[in-house]
Formats: sequence, structure tokens, C-alpha cells
Amino acid sequence: MLRHTFKTLIIAILLVGTAQAELKIEITQGAGSRTPVAVVPFAWVGTSPGMPLDIAEVIGADLTRSGRFAPIPEGDMLQKPTAGADLDFDDWSILGVEAVVIGRVEQTGANAYTVQFQLFDVFRRRQLVGYRMPASRGTMRRVAHRTADMIYEKLTGIKGVFGTKVAYVTVEEQRDGKLYKLVVADQDGENEHTIMESADPIMSPAWSPDSRRLAYVSFEGSKSSVFVQTLRTGNRQRVSSKPGINGAPAFSPDGRKLVLTLGGIDGNLDIHILDISTKKTKRLTTHRAIDTEGSWSPDGRFIYFTSDRSGGPQIYRVAVDGGTPQRITFEGSYNARPRLSPDGTRLAMVHNDRGNFRIAIMNVERRDLLILSVGRQDESPSFAPNSDTLIYATRQGRNGVLESVSADGLIRQRLASGQVDVREPVWSPFPRF
Repeated sequence: MLRHTFKTLIIAILLVGTAQAELKIEITQGAGSRTPVAVVPFAWVGTSPGMPLDIAEVIGADLTRSGRFAPIPEGDMLQKPTAGADLDFDDWSILGVEAVVIGRVEQTGANAYTVQFQLFDVFRRRQLVGYRMPASRGTMRRVAHRTADMIYEKLTGIKGVFGTKVAYVTVEEQRDGKLYKLVVADQDGENEHTIMESADPIMSPAWSPDSRRLAYVSFEGSKSSVFVQTLRTGNRQRVSSKPGINGAPAFSPDGRKLVLTLGGIDGNLDIHILDISTKKTKRLTTHRAIDTEGSWSPDGRFIYFTSDRSGGPQIYRVAVDGGTPQRITFEGSYNARPRLSPDGTRLAMVHNDRGNFRIAIMNVERRDLLILSVGRQDESPSFAPNSDTLIYATRQGRNGVLESVSADGLIRQRLASGQVDVREPVWSPFPRF
């Protein structure tokens, strides 16, 4: 069982267990009344019997998982147009549908396709957006997610994150011990790939700003080291392996540096900044207290971190150029694991709420606190790149699972993975096309 004392929090920098299987997403709380929409099956124009992927099905699933939309069943549709000229707005008005998505997939080569879609506002009887994208069999799902992102943004004003990824750590019990894996999957749990596996613990994954690299801690050789691994090639580099503790890496906004928790054999932990290319480190904190879990502000000027220098775990920040750390949190006796939203307006943390360790966010300017999760042992919050949703780890019975929650607390999803533990999720930045 997880225990959220500050001592075990520090041990967790070194030894966190977790495990694998494809994530299955279940909406456990929606945003009240969801907007009815229609995603009409896309037309197929090609030489093979059918399109490589049901684009409309993926788009509909994305919109459903957002918790804000309720796509109507195909059987309820009064018409199934594939071109704007064939759309009868009256038919959709009768069904109470507010927006309609139509499209087509055309084969243009042996492994070349064009995906075209249009989004219509039923009440205003006009097109909201239309787009055409090239695709291959390997990129078809990515194109479908990108389509859903554009639709979601047009309907809500919030940038969609269906095309992003999530990294997490898993652990499987085996006859001869435990097998740790670092896994990357699409935001919907599909396309799961194991990036690294080991009989020694793996923990604290962190994305680079361009989503092409992951930093993480590995205990190969019975000591902690920080690695940076390129996802496309699998090449990895050991960037920190100092005596004692090497933990909690997080990339700078420009991707050139890491903030780390480093400490000698005496166990005193401090915040350091590592230049990845030169391997030179700069120490930011020098207090005898435990300083750990550093996280960059989006502008790269500050490091937010957890410290017990005031008697219990609280969140502080210190300028990257140096100076006296400033205490940020004052509500409650325990606030840890700080993570800034990509837009810089909110700070996520693990907060002790009447004996329960839950995910909370604080408005950086107003300093008001909103508790988002409802579990007893919630941890490891990570913002989606649109700053509107967080993913975190919790418990379901004996197993670790992931949950996501909107920043207003209204929409909640559970990402379970069978009979295995899943831990330490981190949401990728937006992909760069």
C-alpha cells in the first residue's frame, strides 16, 4: 500500500513499482448534459474491399471519451451523407443533433490515401471547418486523431489532445522477480510500445518538449542513474550517475537541460540543473532539508520543487539564476509533486485532504486551491498539453490504475489495464508535424 509520508515520497524517487497491459478507458464522470453530435460513416473510394481504418469510429470514440459529447448511434441516423451538398439539416434537427461530421477516404496509391472531413453546425446551417490530409496505413490513426482534435477545438474553443501520447511505468510479478517496463501509448491507450524493460526499477519518466525523447531513472547495477532515450531510434544516454541519488528528471522548455534531484550517500537531497550536452551541473538549493521533485515553469525562469524545510512537505520555487527559494503553498500540512500547467496559470500537486492524498490545482495568481481527485492515494499529476486535463495515478483494489480529470473537476476517466499495476503517468506535449 502506498503511504504518503514525506520519507516514503523520497524513497519513491528511488523505488516505484508498476506494470503493463493495454489501457482501457472508462468515463466515470461526465460534464452533465453532453452535446449530441453525429459522426457519419466516411465514404470509401479505393481498390481494396474497405478502408484500412474506420476513421469515423475513431473520431466518435475520441469525442465520447472527452466527456463533453454524445455521438448518436449509426442506427439512429436518418441519412448518411458523405458530401456537404447531400446534407439535410432538417433531418438532424429532428434528432436534436447540434453538429454533424461527414467525410471520405480516397485511395491514391498502393499505400497512399487522402482523408477529407467537414464539420457542420446544424442550428446555423453552415460549415464550421473542412480539411483534407494525406495518410498511409501507418499514419491513418494519427490522422483520425488529428481530425478529432480539429473538431473538438472548433466546438469547444479548447485545443484537442487526442493526438498526444502518455508514458507510464509498469511492473509485472514474475517467477524470478519483477519486470519493470517504461511504456508509451496513444492517449486512447492504443499503439502501446515498450520503450525500456528491466529487472531493476525504472521510474520518473519525463518528456522532452518535442516529444522525441524521454528522460527516466533506472537502477541498473543497483544504483540510480538518469538516462535520456530517443524514441525513434531507441538510443539512450546516461546523463547523470553521481554517487548517491540521481532522480526526478524534468526537461527545460528548450530541451537542453534537466532539473534533477541529486544527493550524496548522506542522503541530503538538493535541486540541481544539468546541461545535457556538457554534463555540467549547477546546484540551486543548499538547505539541509530534503529538496526534491523539481519542475520548470513554462517560461524557463523558475524551478518549482518540494521541500520539508518548513517542517512538512510544501512547494517552493527558486529562480534558475539562483536566489532564495520562495514558499508557494500554505493551505494544509502536505503539498508535494508540483507540476505547472503548460499555460503557466495553474499548479498541480498532491495535497493532504483530511488524511486522503489527492490531486489538487492552485491558481498561480489567486492562490486558491481546488481538489480534483476523489481517491485516498492519488499521486503523480501531469497536465495535458492543452492545460485543460490532468492524468494521475491512483489505486483500484490492489492494482495501480491511471485516471484523468478535467481541470474543473467535472469530467473523470479511468484508464485500467487488467491485473497489473500502472504508475507514474506523464502526458506528452503536442506533436510537431
